[in-house]
Amino acid sequence: MVQKIGLAHGEGGELTHQLIQDVFVKSFGHGVQTKLDSAILPGMINNMAVTTDSFVVNPIFFPGGNIGKLAITGTVNDLAVCGAIPRFITAGFILEEGFPVNDLKKIAQSMAEEAERAGVHIVAGDTKVVEKGSADGLFINTTGIGELQETHRPNPEKMKKGDVVIISGTIGDHGVSILGARNELGLMTDVASDCASLNHLIQDLTNEVGDIRIMRDPTRGGLATTLVEICEDFQVTIELGEDSIPIRKDVQGACDILGFDPLYLANEGKMVFIVDSSLAERAIHIIKQNEFGRDAEVIGQVSSLESGKLLLRTPFGTTRRLQRLSGMLLPRIC
Repeated sequence: MVQKIGLAHGEGGELTHQLIQDVFVKSFGHGVQTKLDSAILPGMINNMAVTTDSFVVNPIFFPGGNIGKLAITGTVNDLAVCGAIPRFITAGFILEEGFPVNDLKKIAQSMAEEAERAGVHIVAGDTKVVEKGSADGLFINTTGIGELQETHRPNPEKMKKGDVVIISGTIGDHGVSILGARNELGLMTDVASDCASLNHLIQDLTNEVGDIRIMRDPTRGGLATTLVEICEDFQVTIELGEDSIPIRKDVQGACDILGFDPLYLANEGKMVFIVDSSLAERAIHIIKQNEFGRDAEVIGQVSSLESGKLLLRTPFGTTRRLQRLSGMLLPRIC
């Protein structure tokens, strides 16, 4: 265990996993809840789900969204993947002295518009201002509360060999968008973030196709890290087909130039589903009906109920094992 926090501890990869296990799970317990994006609160009326998140993205305005929209979509999606209907969100703002009020108004308006689209209410909040130089413009913390629908709740323990893995669209868009907005590494691109609330897409799917094994939004650490976590948490081996994974040409081109692997780039409007193979065709049809699921594809399958490995089958017929994101790819991505 390292002695000091580094930026890589916030990237959702191996170091984040170690930090959560070594500090928070040891102190707070409830290790089972760390396998989910929201905590399920048993004993409450209709059972509730709760999630909390902090948003420190840099820059705060980027193609396809801003930090406020991102805060709402991220919170909504964390609730939705657990089978909950997002109902309420609180928002805490940490503002740096000198932050433009007009920018704050734009961000607040964006939050209100996204909340309306998602059907959630922003019901409480807090504002703190710190001295200039103590923060980087604006940070937002949100807490989301959702009403759990037991009939729509995923059943990861039912995963079996032959189940298929579905991604709702192209990967890596958000990561490349942020990289371009920072004007880092000379990257010039018009790729927009995929930042979007997916609760309506999920609701359509769970209404029509029951027995969803698991749902996850592959944000920090990307698709690969998300699936590695599923493999390890539930001791299944998943085999992906590399040529089946949808990637925009300009995103792939940016990755080729910069040496990034799109499998590890962040997404903020994509969802991974694992379903019974007999339901795959129907699930894809329903997902594609939603504007945020037009490019959905089956990208792999559960190949074994042991080992906890994520494997990638290349177009050349070889297979390699994928690990969690190691180190830092892009700091402050969300």
